[in-house]
This record gives sequence, C-alpha cells and structure tokens, in this order.
Amino acid sequence: MADRRTAILQAATRVIARRGVRGLRVEELAAEAGVSTSLIYYHFTDRAGILRRTLEFISERAERYTTERAPGAPPLDARAELEQTLLLELQDIPNVRENSTAWGELRASAVFEPDLRDDLAKATLEWVQEIAELMGRVRPTAPAPAHAAAAERLTALLEGLSVRWLSGSIPLEHARGLLEEAIELEVARLGG
Repeated sequence: MADRRTAILQAATRVIARRGVRGLRVEELAAEAGVSTSLIYYHFTDRAGILRRTLEFISERAERYTTERAPGAPPLDARAELEQTLLLELQDIPNVRENSTAWGELRASAVFEPDLRDDLAKATLEWVQEIAELMGRVRPTAPAPAHAAAAERLTALLEGLSVRWLSGSIPLEHARGLLEEAIELEVARLGG
C-alpha cells in the first residue's frame, strides 16, 4: 500500500506543478496516479489531506536530494554542507523542477486558502531551522538569532531565485551564482 500512496503523492506533485493547487481535481489525480478516486480518499480523506501530505512529500523529497552523497564519499565540512543543501535546490533535473514548481504553487495558493497556511508555515519553519543549524555549525560563535536571520534571508532568496529561473527570467547558472554570493555574504556577516 505504501507504494500506491507514494505514487499518488508523486502524481499530486506533478499535477500541482502543472495546474496549480486550484487546478488539482481528485479525478485527474486518480488518472495521473493510475488509481481509483476512492483509493485516494481512503489514503488522504479529503482534498486538504492530499495537499497537506503532498507538501510533506515535497519537503521530504527535497531533503533527500539535497543531502544525498555518493557511497564512500568523505564527509563534508559544515560550510560545504550548507552550500550543497542550498545549491542543490537549483538543479535542472525533473524532481527538483517539479518540487520547486509545486512548492511555489502551494505557497501562492496559501494566500487564498487559509487551511494551507499553517502547514506551509510549519514546512517553511522546519527548512529555515535546518539552514540555521547549518549556519550555527559554520559560525558557532555567532548568536542563534543571527543564524536564524541568515537562514531566513537565504531561504527566501532561494525561493525567489527558483521562481525566476523556472519562469525563464534568469539562467540557472546566474541564479546559482547569486546564491553562492549570498551564502558568502551571510557567512561573513556572522563573523569568524
């Protein structure tokens, strides 16, 4: 059953990326996932449950592709891990494009769907905390609020750069370069 649930979440991410949250119809989702609508309702109860679980799925998938390393690869130092975690959100591969597009659609829809706001705020907070923790490992003598503020700025910038890249406003390499420069500035701001 877990495989069907995962297939439904993958399909939901694709549909949201293509049509947005408002365009998500359970019948279309069922067709995309190759399952019945009743199976979707069995696993997720209602549309809000689908959206909530899809948001979690997107976050979990992003965590996997931003932290994966080749078997036997040496461990990264804190700075390299910070850079990898952020820069791997800007990759021209299907899962990343799909995740980033669906995340943007979910964020935009939260403006009009208050039920989505709490789940999105929680996912955003978890992401910011993860980056703040990495900032703390890079600059352990800086105060925790400074780590959190730097993480907030970097994740917000990353979201904006992602939207610009995905919409064709800027090339991927330019977006990555801007993010690398911002990481350098934030680390320097936290001091030595």
